[in-house]
Amino acid sequence: MDIGKKVRDLRIKNNLTLEELANRTELSKGFLSQLENNLTSPSISTLEDIISVLGSSLESFFKNDEKEQIVFGQNDYFIDEHEEYTIEWIVPNAIKNEMEPILLTIKGKGKGPEIYPHDGEEFGYVLSGQLKIESDVGSKQTIKKGETFYFKGDYRHCLINEKEKECRLIWISTAPIF
Repeated sequence: MDIGKKVRDLRIKNNLTLEELANRTELSKGFLSQLENNLTSPSISTLEDIISVLGSSLESFFKNDEKEQIVFGQNDYFIDEHEEYTIEWIVPNAIKNEMEPILLTIKGKGKGPEIYPHDGEEFGYVLSGQLKIESDVGSKQTIKKGETFYFKGDYRHCLINEKEKECRLIWISTAPIF
């Protein structure tokens, strides 16, 4: 982390000159200049004083400002292959998010993962093939290519492909369950 640059950026954002910051922090203009140019390092308490004068805190000062990735390609996917199905996590580390999208491929005459009751909701869009949702409340619903499903995760359920051709779908859950 470039502490000097962050201090300079905060100072400029607050429309302060080096001299004004020096007066408010009771530090020398020369010391602050060296700090901003990374020629010296402040103690934690001195840095905290400077940051406080600049209207921030140590926590926000050191918060990671890296841009969050918002576009993902196949190189980002994590693939988990099973005998009857394959899960592709199409958003890495989605478990930290409120929703978790996956690309699920269920082989011909195969069955997807069994999902147990959970708080949250599920949405699916069938890209190819067709499947049935089987649940412990006794219902079986058929979903074909281009159709969607949406329900609460209140009961155990499983997606089943009764056809010979594989079935692919986008499946999104809140909160993450896969």
